[in-house]
Amino acid sequence: MHPRAPAPLKALVEQLARLPGMGPKSALRAAMALLAWPESEVRRLGSGIYGLRDALRLCSRCGGLTADDPCAICADAERGRDMLCLVAEWDSMLALDEGGFYHGQYMILGGLLEPLAQRDSRTLDTDRLLRRLAEGEIRELVLALGATLEAENTASFIQRLVGGRFPNLKISRLAQGIPLGAEVKYMDRETLRQSLQYRQELS
Repeated sequence: MHPRAPAPLKALVEQLARLPGMGPKSALRAAMALLAWPESEVRRLGSGIYGLRDALRLCSRCGGLTADDPCAICADAERGRDMLCLVAEWDSMLALDEGGFYHGQYMILGGLLEPLAQRDSRTLDTDRLLRRLAEGEIRELVLALGATLEAENTASFIQRLVGGRFPNLKISRLAQGIPLGAEVKYMDRETLRQSLQYRQELS
């Protein structure tokens, strides 16, 4: 950015550039677009961003983002209670649930094991998972973590973690219709449906 650009504009561009998929040029375009908006719209956007952290919390059941606890999915009495689908992130849960073919419970792990990014088992929400399984209503744990190397390593870790503690628990994974290296949140509905329908039991 030009060194003589106004300091407030430079500060905003620097913050916007930290968002995923937003480089310095895209951030500058977004900032300029905001300047062209009516003042009321800009203030409404700013207020929404400011209040976001206060308005949202983590669901005590699944760990997903919600305004109410439990979230709408966990509070839905029509959903099955014996199957738990474990996903890495909240947007992966949304991708699976939007298809309308899965009617069980969810749990968000909070990421994947990524040693190079200093993400080890302590960064995963395994305590919530173990507490949920200890309640005794879950009969099958579906690992819907993706097909990346990090997802494979995380799935192996989870299988070892829960396998010994819950010997009667069936552990399965999404079928390999998901391409190698792909993330659940980027898959189309039909691929997700078939992957879930033809999930594979882990030995």
